[in-house]
Amino acid sequence: MIKDLLVVGAGSAGLMAALALKKKIPQLNVRIVRDPDIGVIGVGEGTTPNFPRFLFDYLGISRKAFYDLAEPTWKLGIRFNWGPRGRFDYTFAPQLDSRWGDLPMPNGFYCEDEFSCVDAPAALMREDKVFHKQSNGCPDIQPWHAFHIENEKFVAMLEKLTVQLGVEIIDGRVQGAERGDAGVSAVVLDDGRRLEADFFIDSSGFRAELIGKLLETPYMDFRKTLFCDRAVVGGWQREEEEILPYTTADQMDSGWCWRIEHEHRINRGYVYASDMTSDDEAEREFREKNPKVGDTRVVKFNSGCHKKMWVENVVSIGNSAGFVEPLEATALMIVCSHTQTLIDFLLHNRLEPTPSMRDLYNELTHSTWLDIRDFLGLHYQLNTALDTPYWRRCREETDLSDLRPLLEFYKENGPTGFARYRMRSSQNDFGIEGYFVMLVGQKVPHGNRHQPTDLEWQRWNAHREDLIRKAKDGLTVKEALAYVRHPQWQWHGDRAAG
Repeated sequence: MIKDLLVVGAGSAGLMAALALKKKIPQLNVRIVRDPDIGVIGVGEGTTPNFPRFLFDYLGISRKAFYDLAEPTWKLGIRFNWGPRGRFDYTFAPQLDSRWGDLPMPNGFYCEDEFSCVDAPAALMREDKVFHKQSNGCPDIQPWHAFHIENEKFVAMLEKLTVQLGVEIIDGRVQGAERGDAGVSAVVLDDGRRLEADFFIDSSGFRAELIGKLLETPYMDFRKTLFCDRAVVGGWQREEEEILPYTTADQMDSGWCWRIEHEHRINRGYVYASDMTSDDEAEREFREKNPKVGDTRVVKFNSGCHKKMWVENVVSIGNSAGFVEPLEATALMIVCSHTQTLIDFLLHNRLEPTPSMRDLYNELTHSTWLDIRDFLGLHYQLNTALDTPYWRRCREETDLSDLRPLLEFYKENGPTGFARYRMRSSQNDFGIEGYFVMLVGQKVPHGNRHQPTDLEWQRWNAHREDLIRKAKDGLTVKEALAYVRHPQWQWHGDRAAG
């Protein structure tokens, strides 16, 4: 039976895993090893809607504490300045895998030419508003949102909450580990201390101290599908710029550039393929298109994942398990999902996990990474807007063989919900809606084009006009933040009232 659990790594992944394990299995003795020489990655992060569900609904973290300590801004989706349309929006509510009751076809069939303001968050995004107003003027905060967070503030909040739960944080540099009959028996620090445990969470980032270095678990590279392997990262202090309620993804000559919105800072990063452009050339293009950017740094990465996330008595969570570029903000999404799955499995087996449960965990988590790999690859292969060497390579070489049944079905039948049955699996939060947004958003042709009647167009446009009218009367991020910070503000679930 697992009694003592040690988390190696005190970044956001390790702290979230430790917090969740202690919260849901309080009888566990949970400790964290924090390397004082490894600083917090000072970048902005985007999240997906499973992140607030995990924090607030699953873990019961106070919304007030989160807003006070992490100081987030809201994210309704991603603005893609991308593809032949030039721009389309991917929201956290179903736009295309949906149908208005007075229309005969799903929404996607009415978006061949104009794809905007198809649902409430999409209309809000077009108006740079974040929430509708309630009758009393307060923001109507719906579940279809996520957050932009600053990593340093978020980690500081997690540290505070884990300590309050009784988790011990031990400062020390991991030098190695020892093997025993059941797997890892102890982690050894450079000062000679031995930290024994029954079970280990490897959240040591790209170093993968246990799952990679010690256990030598095979690694699966995604380079046949995802060609980017570096990012030049920078930003600037916000001046007069509006706080946008979405992440922005701009296509670049050899990759793409993110923009993440914080209250007082704008975070930017150019993700590129180092075999298609040099660091200096990427820096030049980045600064040319972002003249306000200050100091920059280059981050190297390798997209891929370990073939198994759970080996013997070690589970890897976070970048130690796998990594892909942040095109869809999948990092914390995966941490939340896989942590919850692990807890469910441990509870079901009463802290005595069976080999078959471990095998199932590996099957599900590995499938998650493959789904995300293919979904991100779709963003690149379908983009016909730029004719640079990088984008020609994406169109010609991106390996999407696992998506062939889905893409062939779409090309014959269009954005019908029946396409979900041609998905390889669904171990992510994107679902068929995500694929439809990429396909319709990038104007991928299909053979089932619908010709709406005049009455259909009248009804369709009436729905869009109503959404646009309500969005224009909505609140900006700055206005909504003022409400939730008011001393008399009270939180009531996902809907909030002043």
